[in-house]
Amino acid sequence: MNYVQYPSIFYSIFEPIMAGNSFGQLFKLTTFGESHGPAIGGVIDGCPAGITLDLEAIQRELNRRKPGQSALVTQRKEPDEVVFYAGIFEGKTTGTPIGFAIHNTNQKSRDYAHIKDSYRPSHADKVYDDKYGFRDYRGGGRSSARETASRVVAGAIAKQFLKSIDIQAYVSAVGPIALTKDHSTLDFSLTETNPVRCPDPEKATEMEAYIRRIRKEGDTVGGVISCVIKNVPIGLGEPVFDKLHAELGKAMLSINAVKGFEYGSGFAGAQQKGSEHNDQFNADGTTKSNHSGGIQGGISNGMDIYFNVAFKPVATIMQSQTTLDNKGKMVEMQGKGRHDPCVVPRAVPIVEAMAALVLADLTLLNRGTRY
Repeated sequence: MNYVQYPSIFYSIFEPIMAGNSFGQLFKLTTFGESHGPAIGGVIDGCPAGITLDLEAIQRELNRRKPGQSALVTQRKEPDEVVFYAGIFEGKTTGTPIGFAIHNTNQKSRDYAHIKDSYRPSHADKVYDDKYGFRDYRGGGRSSARETASRVVAGAIAKQFLKSIDIQAYVSAVGPIALTKDHSTLDFSLTETNPVRCPDPEKATEMEAYIRRIRKEGDTVGGVISCVIKNVPIGLGEPVFDKLHAELGKAMLSINAVKGFEYGSGFAGAQQKGSEHNDQFNADGTTKSNHSGGIQGGISNGMDIYFNVAFKPVATIMQSQTTLDNKGKMVEMQGKGRHDPCVVPRAVPIVEAMAALVLADLTLLNRGTRY
């Protein structure tokens, strides 16, 4: 390349851009928008034609994630109504890109004026400035968890494509309060009966009281979301780089505030002997135990897939903290505005959505495996 003749092209290669806004290979979602911009939204490529969509079911999924739904979450009042602009005709997918948007209606950007020149501890503020030389300080801009609403829309469509596959996520721990029951004994019909989204009513009451207490202290708390996927056909996933559990791990770790992912026996399996951990076969090809978590060699084996996702405490706290500003000086700051004291209740539909996107993508990829 002649750098003198094409200086603008040459220099554009080195200008900071934001990559990584798409997820999936065939069933692919690209999202756009910021927390305090006019709207957030996305484009879904690769969704097969002819799928009859229940638009009300998609909106119900969004309602499970939206802010202001209970006293335990941020009180930002957003209706989170999705509007579709392309890819759907007479209630069916057309096979062309599905375009949609969710308009932001309740921004309070002034709540973030105090952090314009300061970096919030454990947020993306400083690394954004370091990487791009510029940042949208209003609610974190692109790094805000508000972006995940677009994932929920796409995940809801993926669920309707998958049809018979059943994805159930629920809160299994808030701080030190954790379920001790095995997922096979839980009644998932109870998950949506309480604001914590825990299918054990007794533990849900404890979790709710704990979150309320933490909020009064001006603090936050983390938790764990567990997910069980039933009726997964044998054969999804690849044996090398695109292992099913690797794709699920990438999907879950892409969610804001996630710090850990484990499937099947997870870290507990490291304490067992092979004679204890091996899943012995039944004559029909199923297994007597399921330490593998429904995945062997990176490929689904037809058994239930189950995994845990750990979320850190929300980084914005209503307490004074010492932090750094963009001049390199140490300053005092305190969180303001509307924030979740615990993110896990609203993150349940996000975990389900990301699991659905992985399975939809791998289902399409698997169609070309055998003649």
